[in-house]
Amino acid sequence: MTLVARTVFGDLFLRDESNAVFWLDATAARLSKLTNSDAEFRGLAETAEKREDWFAVSDERGMFDRGLRPTAMQGIGFSIPLVFKESANVSKPYVVDLYELVSFLGDLGQQLTRYPDGSRVHLKLQS
Repeated sequence: MTLVARTVFGDLFLRDESNAVFWLDATAARLSKLTNSDAEFRGLAETAEKREDWFAVSDERGMFDRGLRPTAMQGIGFSIPLVFKESANVSKPYVVDLYELVSFLGDLGQQLTRYPDGSRVHLKLQS
Protein backbone atom coordinates (compact mmCIF):
# COMPACT_ATOMS: atom_id res chain seq x y z
CA MET A 1 0.00 0.00 0.00
CA THR A 2 1.00 3.58 -0.63
CA LEU A 3 0.33 6.53 1.65
CA VAL A 4 -2.13 8.95 0.03
CA ALA A 5 -2.93 11.29 2.95
CA ARG A 6 -2.94 11.45 6.73
CA THR A 7 -4.60 13.29 9.56
CA VAL A 8 -2.89 15.31 12.24
CA PHE A 9 -4.08 12.63 14.70
CA GLY A 10 -2.21 9.74 13.03
CA ASP A 11 -4.91 8.23 10.81
CA LEU A 12 -3.58 7.11 7.43
CA PHE A 13 -5.20 6.90 4.00
CA LEU A 14 -3.62 4.18 1.90
CA ARG A 15 -3.97 3.12 -1.76
CA ASP A 16 -3.57 -0.51 -2.79
CA GLU A 17 -2.44 -1.99 -6.14
CA SER A 18 -6.00 -1.90 -7.50
CA ASN A 19 -6.12 1.88 -6.78
CA ALA A 20 -8.70 1.47 -3.96
CA VAL A 21 -8.22 3.79 -0.98
CA PHE A 22 -8.48 2.59 2.62
CA TRP A 23 -8.66 4.46 5.92
CA LEU A 24 -6.46 3.17 8.73
CA ASP A 25 -8.19 4.63 11.78
CA ALA A 26 -5.31 4.57 14.25
CA THR A 27 -7.48 5.25 17.29
CA ALA A 28 -9.95 2.45 16.60
CA ALA A 29 -7.32 0.12 15.07
CA ARG A 30 -9.61 -0.41 12.09
CA LEU A 31 -8.90 -0.56 8.36
CA SER A 32 -11.85 0.19 6.10
CA LYS A 33 -12.21 0.65 2.37
CA LEU A 34 -13.36 4.15 1.45
CA THR A 35 -13.29 4.35 -2.34
CA ASN A 36 -12.52 2.30 -5.43
CA SER A 37 -10.02 4.83 -6.79
CA ASP A 38 -7.59 7.53 -5.79
CA ALA A 39 -9.48 10.06 -7.94
CA GLU A 40 -12.75 9.23 -6.18
CA PHE A 41 -11.04 9.63 -2.78
CA ARG A 42 -9.54 12.99 -3.71
CA GLY A 43 -12.87 14.26 -5.03
CA LEU A 44 -14.75 13.23 -1.89
CA ALA A 45 -11.97 14.57 0.35
CA GLU A 46 -12.71 18.05 -0.99
CA THR A 47 -16.26 18.01 0.39
CA ALA A 48 -16.89 19.60 3.78
CA GLU A 49 -18.68 16.50 5.07
CA LYS A 50 -15.83 14.11 4.25
CA ARG A 51 -13.13 16.54 5.41
CA GLU A 52 -14.84 16.60 8.80
CA ASP A 53 -15.57 12.86 8.88
CA TRP A 54 -12.19 11.66 7.62
CA PHE A 55 -9.81 14.44 8.69
CA ALA A 56 -11.56 15.88 11.79
CA VAL A 57 -10.83 19.42 10.59
CA SER A 58 -12.76 21.14 13.39
CA ASP A 59 -10.81 19.14 16.00
CA GLU A 60 -7.59 19.97 14.16
CA ARG A 61 -8.50 23.68 14.16
CA GLY A 62 -9.20 23.42 17.90
CA MET A 63 -5.72 22.02 18.48
CA PHE A 64 -4.17 24.79 16.37
CA ASP A 65 -6.12 27.36 18.41
CA ARG A 66 -4.56 25.84 21.55
CA GLY A 67 -1.10 26.44 20.09
CA LEU A 68 -0.45 22.85 18.97
CA ARG A 69 0.98 23.14 15.47
CA PRO A 70 2.75 19.96 14.41
CA THR A 71 5.15 19.95 11.46
CA ALA A 72 4.76 17.59 8.50
CA MET A 73 6.65 14.92 10.47
CA GLN A 74 4.64 15.34 13.66
CA GLY A 75 1.12 14.63 14.85
CA ILE A 76 -1.03 15.26 17.89
CA GLY A 77 -1.22 12.57 20.54
CA PHE A 78 -3.12 12.44 23.80
CA SER A 79 -1.92 11.63 27.32
CA ILE A 80 -4.74 9.08 27.50
CA PRO A 81 -5.35 7.59 24.05
CA LEU A 82 -8.78 8.43 22.67
CA VAL A 83 -9.74 4.76 22.47
CA PHE A 84 -10.30 4.88 26.25
CA LYS A 85 -13.49 6.50 27.57
CA GLU A 86 -11.43 8.12 30.35
CA SER A 87 -9.76 10.32 27.74
CA ALA A 88 -12.93 12.40 27.29
CA ASN A 89 -12.35 14.79 30.17
CA VAL A 90 -8.75 14.44 31.26
CA SER A 91 -6.59 13.66 28.23
CA LYS A 92 -4.05 16.35 27.40
CA PRO A 93 -3.02 16.76 23.74
CA TYR A 94 0.63 17.19 22.79
CA VAL A 95 2.79 17.29 19.66
CA VAL A 96 4.66 14.05 18.97
CA ASP A 97 6.77 12.46 16.22
CA LEU A 98 4.36 11.05 13.63
CA TYR A 99 6.10 7.66 13.41
CA GLU A 100 6.06 7.25 17.19
CA LEU A 101 2.37 8.18 17.29
CA VAL A 102 1.32 5.73 14.56
CA SER A 103 3.55 2.98 15.97
CA PHE A 104 2.22 3.41 19.50
CA LEU A 105 -1.43 3.54 18.41
CA GLY A 106 -0.95 0.50 16.16
CA ASP A 107 0.65 -1.52 18.93
CA LEU A 108 -2.01 -0.47 21.42
CA GLY A 109 -4.80 -1.22 18.96
CA GLN A 110 -3.42 -4.67 18.23
CA GLN A 111 -3.30 -5.49 21.94
CA LEU A 112 -6.82 -4.19 22.52
CA THR A 113 -8.35 -6.35 19.76
CA ARG A 114 -8.25 -9.24 22.24
CA TYR A 115 -10.89 -7.56 24.38
CA PRO A 116 -14.54 -6.78 23.60
CA ASP A 117 -15.60 -3.12 23.49
CA GLY A 118 -16.23 -1.76 26.98
CA SER A 119 -13.76 -4.11 28.69
CA ARG A 120 -11.71 -2.87 31.60
CA VAL A 121 -7.98 -2.97 30.95
CA HIS A 122 -4.92 -1.94 32.92
CA LEU A 123 -2.00 -0.37 31.11
CA LYS A 124 1.58 -1.05 32.06
CA LEU A 125 3.96 1.29 30.27
CA GLN A 126 7.55 0.21 29.88
CA SER A 127 10.42 2.19 28.48
